[in-house]
Amino acid sequence: MTDLLAVGYPWIKAFHIMSVIAWMAGLFYLPRLFVYHVEQVDQSSETHGLFLTMELKLLRVIMNPAMIATWVFGLCLVFTPGIVDWSDIWPWTKAAGVLAMTWFHHWLGLRRKDFVAGANSLTGRQYRMMNEVPTLLMVLIVLSVVVRF
Repeated sequence: MTDLLAVGYPWIKAFHIMSVIAWMAGLFYLPRLFVYHVEQVDQSSETHGLFLTMELKLLRVIMNPAMIATWVFGLCLVFTPGIVDWSDIWPWTKAAGVLAMTWFHHWLGLRRKDFVAGANSLTGRQYRMMNEVPTLLMVLIVLSVVVRF
């Protein structure tokens, strides 16, 4: 199995990068949809239903599959011989960033359920601030992998 991972390494890495890009796009866009949903949409309007549909489709059709693919290809990279030296610090900082990113993804899913139930309690400003979380995590993850600090 490890020989197969070593041979497929460039392909696995390419698919990992593509899935991360798709996941990050969703992580940036969903909180922005929440901002507009809170600030621009009346709960009784047709637009409310449209936003619920857009948020659901983004989460289920793009973000969830991209997150799963990111994890699958990432774990394949981890198990490829010679790629990760766990005595270094960078794999641990990257892992912490990925776990935090996954937590944030699920937190967004819970906020979507709040909109569905009519129980959203956050403001547009709070969603704008939360929209910075994936950026900070991306910086941590990319610097961990590229600079290997």
